[in-house]
Amino acid sequence: MGKIVALANQKGGVGKTTTAINLAASCAILGKKVLLVDADPQANATSGLGLEINGVNLYDCIAGRKSAQDVIRSVDKVAGLSVLPSSIDLVAADTELPQMDEGHFVIKNILAPVKENYDYIFVDCSPSLGFTTLNVLVAADSVLIPVQCEYFALEGLGKLLATIKKTREKLNPQLAIEGFVLTMYGHNRLSNQVVSEVKRHFEGLVFDTVVTRNIRLSEAPGYGLPVMLYDAGATGSTNYLNLAKEFIKRNNS
Repeated sequence: MGKIVALANQKGGVGKTTTAINLAASCAILGKKVLLVDADPQANATSGLGLEINGVNLYDCIAGRKSAQDVIRSVDKVAGLSVLPSSIDLVAADTELPQMDEGHFVIKNILAPVKENYDYIFVDCSPSLGFTTLNVLVAADSVLIPVQCEYFALEGLGKLLATIKKTREKLNPQLAIEGFVLTMYGHNRLSNQVVSEVKRHFEGLVFDTVVTRNIRLSEAPGYGLPVMLYDAGATGSTNYLNLAKEFIKRNNS
């Protein structure tokens, strides 16, 4: 059975979608079968891999009109990578899911029939702790948390960790923290302080690989490509391939 990993942080601009796209693509390049689920109404993970954002999408599955298998699309340029796309329609899910029978388990039930088809299913959550994100946490086996190397890095993490704890207690006792990924690292004293602080707080949960601030990472989604296909020599390509190797190694040990 595939492992479902939610990428979550309610603080925006932390490199969450960039990490979702490039970690998923890197794992596929390394030979894994990967599904990236876009659970953010902004649909940046969908467009960032060159897919149409106005077609059938996750909201059609939530509304009961389509199954996941009907909606999943292959990424032509990355063998082994598929996407369950999003669209702005998903905004409605936060208000509609609580009204549904077993509303906390809708996304879990959507993914259950396809879970065994993949090694890893990464879910890019919206930058909020709304009902859709909670649904993803109920469906997930673990949570991967991107943390940017900026002054307010730890701001809001307490609320996210409390939500994970509450989800574990009430709805998904198996939910684990996959780890923290440090992103947007700059070679300066502030970034080094943030790295030290996060490692001090979370010890063995922090990935060794640190993602450096890199212009190619920002440019690649505009071309609908993961960074390693946009510029294989970019620092960001090396960072995410190393992160994928570390992620796979952790999950094989």
